[in-house]
Amino acid sequence: MLRIYGSAKSRTLRTLWMVGELGLTYDQKDWLPRSPETTTPQYRALNPNGRVPTIDDDGFILSESMAINFYLAKKHKSPLLPADPKHEALALQWSLWETDRLDRQIVNHARHTKDLPEAERKPDIAKAAWDECAQSFDVLETALNKSEWLAGPSFSVGDLNVAAALFRALSLDLGKWPKTQAWLKRCWDRPAAQKAKAMRG
Repeated sequence: MLRIYGSAKSRTLRTLWMVGELGLTYDQKDWLPRSPETTTPQYRALNPNGRVPTIDDDGFILSESMAINFYLAKKHKSPLLPADPKHEALALQWSLWETDRLDRQIVNHARHTKDLPEAERKPDIAKAAWDECAQSFDVLETALNKSEWLAGPSFSVGDLNVAAALFRALSLDLGKWPKTQAWLKRCWDRPAAQKAKAMRG
């Protein structure tokens, strides 16, 4: 059986979304990032980085949520992995783009505007993070003006990976980027997305 290490309150969210799309049965170790469980020798043997998520798929160990999602989609022959090599490449392109251009930035913005205690928030970090997010939303808006989805004619692992990382953007005012806002809603309205979201508690 597939085992997933990681909490929905982490990047594991995107893997939980994927297994929901695939209809897979799995066992989950609901561990937060940097929790004591992730520091044990047993877990470090699975993932020397001590990060989540990690999966154990009948003995095959894999970490990094983007890679996990591509692997699961391909293994289970899901249409979420585009059959056209060009569309598959676009799904990979957008997934890698997100890790560089939005992942850390949107987390930093959230931390320094609402997540941290007010005394620990740093407005300069929040502004710098938002400026980078805004640039990335501009890029998404340009792409979504040309196509309803990021990697071909239908929802794919590329959309899932980017939209999952933008969970915090669901509560932001994205009115300046109407195509991005509409795309994000389409992604998160999917039943598997709603189920994963509910797991955050």
